[in-house]
Amino acid sequence: MSELRKTYEGGLFFVTLTVAGWVDVFTRPVYVEEVVKSLKHCQQEEGLELYAYVIMSSHLHLIAGRTEGDLTELLGRFKSVTAKKMLKLIAQNERESRREWLLYLFEYFAKPLKQQETYQFWQKANHPTALWTPAVVQQKIEYIHMNPVVAGLVSEPHHYQLSSAHPQGPLVVLAL
Repeated sequence: MSELRKTYEGGLFFVTLTVAGWVDVFTRPVYVEEVVKSLKHCQQEEGLELYAYVIMSSHLHLIAGRTEGDLTELLGRFKSVTAKKMLKLIAQNERESRREWLLYLFEYFAKPLKQQETYQFWQKANHPTALWTPAVVQQKIEYIHMNPVVAGLVSEPHHYQLSSAHPQGPLVVLAL
């Protein structure tokens, strides 16, 4: 995957993973559970170091790194695996009232790409931004934690359950 900005081993990065077309997928618990499960796998088995996160309806923000190995490569594999799982979950979810519409959109977003994929679940770029100073790290953590507040979902960052700001959030984060 070619990107303007790349990650490097041992670095700390602000990363955004966005669903193609900013489609609101993570409004259903079954899809959130799958992305959380995949992130946990990356933490436990692939060396993903997670310092802050938020899972919004159409995107994820992470402050992450990887001591051994390339974060960009890991995120590419994460996106590939989760895309297949999400598309299968959507296609097989009889309770998903938006099933045909979602699959139509993901097929639509795949058409202009020069690939053999039928569907595109994630946007291609991750937009990794290296975090060089404690002040920039703190600014990005505040941005991540304020995302649900700015979106009008909660009044305080620690009220949003799918965030590292929540005391019982679903993912373990490392201290900076």
